[in-house]
Amino acid sequence: MNIDFKALAIQIEAATRKAFQEIVTVHGSEDIYGFALYSDEGAMTVCPSTNTQDYLETKPKQDYVYYKYEPAEWCYEGDGADEDFSAICNTLYNALEGDFWAEEEDFKEEEYEEIDDEEFEAFQQTLYQTCIAVLVKLKQEEFFKQIVGKDIFLMFSETDYEYDRQELEEMIITLNDNPYQQEYLDWMKTWRK
Repeated sequence: MNIDFKALAIQIEAATRKAFQEIVTVHGSEDIYGFALYSDEGAMTVCPSTNTQDYLETKPKQDYVYYKYEPAEWCYEGDGADEDFSAICNTLYNALEGDFWAEEEDFKEEEYEEIDDEEFEAFQQTLYQTCIAVLVKLKQEEFFKQIVGKDIFLMFSETDYEYDRQELEEMIITLNDNPYQQEYLDWMKTWRK
């Protein structure tokens, strides 16, 4: 694979720190309660998302928990450290373009699809785990808590990707040893199987 995930983790961590600090500087008075990193099913992006209690109060009460915990619906989705996250996305795109979308004549189609799927899935899962590991590291350092003065909800999500429920539950427990954890786990129990 043509990507150094250890180096990428350092980039993601630096971008995450910068993004959160930028959002707090500009929107700290809005009662920030949540931060997430997210990617897409194609593993070509890593982006930040931040939400505030002020924004959440503008959402329909019947869908309150959904808006509270779904990073794609958050107020500052995709905001913060724009150039840094853009560079990370370019790195991912170039790795995928170079490795997975080679000319058809380079491979026999049957071999290419088998290798492609297996390699891609490994790449995708390594990217997701790298993002989670960055959030765990920052949580353990109390990075977010030191900046906003309280525990906040943390998560990693993927657009258009159905996360295994057991893995999602484990991630929520790992990233949130606060009241958000139980509320999220209770919300999960309301989901269709």
